[in-house]
This record gives sequence, C-alpha cells and structure tokens, in this order.
Amino acid sequence: MNSFESIQKEWNEKGEKYATDVNEMVAFGEKNGWENWKGKEPEDLRIHLSEKVITLMKEANLNNTVDFFREQFAPSHIAVYPFLKENGQSIEQFLFIENQKIIFVTGSSYQKRQAYLLDEDKVITLDESILAIGKSKQNNIFAIATNQKITTTQGWEGEIINEFIFDKLKDIGITELIPFNDGNKVLVITSEGIFLLNDSSEQMIHPVPDEDDVEWEPNIDMENGTLSNDNKFIVVGNQDYDHRILDSDGNQVGEIGPQSEYPHFCLFAKDDSQLITNSCHFYNGITIGIDSDKYIGAKIEAYTESDYFTCIDEEMRVYTGLATKDFYILGDAYGYIKAIDKKGNKIWRHYLGSTVSGMTISDDENTLWVGCYSGILHKLYLNRPVRDKHTIGNANLYEEFRLIFWKDEPQIWKW
Repeated sequence: MNSFESIQKEWNEKGEKYATDVNEMVAFGEKNGWENWKGKEPEDLRIHLSEKVITLMKEANLNNTVDFFREQFAPSHIAVYPFLKENGQSIEQFLFIENQKIIFVTGSSYQKRQAYLLDEDKVITLDESILAIGKSKQNNIFAIATNQKITTTQGWEGEIINEFIFDKLKDIGITELIPFNDGNKVLVITSEGIFLLNDSSEQMIHPVPDEDDVEWEPNIDMENGTLSNDNKFIVVGNQDYDHRILDSDGNQVGEIGPQSEYPHFCLFAKDDSQLITNSCHFYNGITIGIDSDKYIGAKIEAYTESDYFTCIDEEMRVYTGLATKDFYILGDAYGYIKAIDKKGNKIWRHYLGSTVSGMTISDDENTLWVGCYSGILHKLYLNRPVRDKHTIGNANLYEEFRLIFWKDEPQIWKW
C-alpha cells in the first residue's frame, strides 16, 4: 500500500468511526438525557494527518482534480482544526440573488472586509470599496454600503432606488444592513448604536440614551436586530438591553426580557406569525417565540416562565438564522445548524464544526449556503441523502462542496 492509499484508508476509517460515535452519543443524549450518558466523549484521531491531507487538498485544487480528491477524502472540521484555528475568519452577510448565485462578505464589522459573488462554484471578487451588503425581506431590494453612503437598488446591480449619505455613520463598521421593502429606509446595526435611515435623517433607535448620565455613549456588544417581513415591526437588542419591539418609525411598542443572560439574536417567522428571540450565556442559550397578536404591548419579564411565549430551544447560542415556510434554520456557537419549528419541535441537526456566522437559502428552499468563523463556506442541498459516512447529524443534507477563505492566502481552496 502506497503513502496516498495508507493516508486515505486511515482518514476514512477513523473519520467514519468518529462520526458514528458522535451521532450515537447525541442520539442517546437527546432521547435519554445527557445526565444519563456514561460513555466517553468520542475523539477524532486524525489530527496527525491534517497537514498531509491539507497539502493533498491544495494540490488537487492546483491540478484541477478536486472532485476526485473529495471522493477520496471526505472533509472534516476537527481533523484539520489546527489550520482552522490559525487561518479562519468569519463569512457573513449572505444574500441570495437567483438560481445558484449568492453574495457575501468575509471579515467582521471591525475588520477589513471583502465582498464576493458565488455563481455555482465560481467565485468573483467584488469591488473592495464595499463594506457591507443587505437585502430586504421582500421585493428583492439590495443595499450596498461604502465608507460614504448606502445605495439601495431594485435587484442586484439593478436600478438605483435611493442613496443615503453618511453623517453619524461615517467610518463606523456595520454589523448588519437591512433595507426596507421599498428601498427608501434602511435598518443599520452597529456596535455604536442601531440606526434607522430615511431621506432626511440617521435616527439612532437603540439603545435608549441615559439622560442622567452625562458621559453616556451608545457603545454596545452583541448588537442584533431585524425587520418583520412586512416591515411593520423592527426588533433590536444587545448584551445590556432587552429585546425591544418597535414600529416602523422606531417607536417602542413591546419589550422581551432574556430567558438566559444576554439578548443575542432575533428573527421573524416567514409569515410574521411569530417572533423568536435568543439570549445566551457563554456557548449556550434559550430561544423563545411570541405570537404576532402579542407584539404590541408585549412585556415579557426576564428569567420568568410565562404562557405569553413558547420555548423554542433551551440549548443554542444562536449567531444567525433564517425562516423557511415550515421552520427556522438556526446556527449556533458549537457549529451546528438546526431546523426547529414554531412549536419548538426539533426537525433535524447538522454539524459543521465552527461557530456559524451567516447563511442564506434559495427561493425554492432547496439550496442552503452557510458560512462559519473557520473561514469555510458550505453549499448544501436540502432533502437529499448525505454524501458520505463522515457526516455528523441526522438531516438529509448533501454537501456539494465547501470553499475555504483563509486569511493571508490569495487562493480560495475548494474541498
């Protein structure tokens, strides 16, 4: 047996065993309670192969033999962790355009970003002046932020609808950008406040200033916000402030206290019938949902059980997510994406390995793109059998490929 065959045999045998052991452990914990699990935590014993396999992966890219390599070496997160820890970066602000085409950015709001367009498996580097991108909940409105302004367009690279010249927001990193469905207002989420932009103003709508503190500044952490799909409601929150429900002009109409420690994420159901909010503590968290007839006047106390809300999940620190017609897909700190419905029923789970930083889904809800802080973008097909026996999870998700956007490397690697 030559060196290539020896590496391949060990990689696949140990990879399959590791995935099988993890899946069995998780299934047991979910069914019987984690306190009843007495076995050892599975260990991936392939770390010593990581450098050799990464070298083979890079050679396959340079030789245009990636498809063959992928069939010989199913990808892994844990087994190549040393490379991910050193080279990883966030991939976020995923936006679906059409067919198999999306856009996204690498880097966080406080870092130098680069925007890309992915068409099938072809990556196109976009103008380096782009600092943030966003898309409306309906009507296919896109927004592009540069250092000077935000421009909204009808469709990607379509007719310009409006331009918002920065005043307060100049030189401030944008965490998230959501244009309204008509392109004439924009929700801008930053660590220096959450703003509502229109033709005449940059209105900071969160946090609420402390008028008794002369040194008060709107510096916030874990800033998060969203729009309802019909744009009637805005939700905002951050580490030190409860999630607040606002009307479309930024006036508060409800408040949702955290059921874990810190407000971290929020999302409306696709039909706006429910709002979910997540609060976190370290790597864990609690997600609750309230129905649409309770948005106005909501007053949910922190750490208090209530019939006013539904418990959606009691495990995940949610970093990103989206709503399909049937369920939410949420990405957490541990590297899982999970499908959960509005009643809190767990539909499926799928392990990617690193904290999930962004995702988008095709309009037909058949293709899912997910980015992680490992610097890896995963392209997945829903409702198709898994591709290999190294898959951790219980979902019917087929990974077509993953792209590796590592810091300080000009090459984008495909696996």
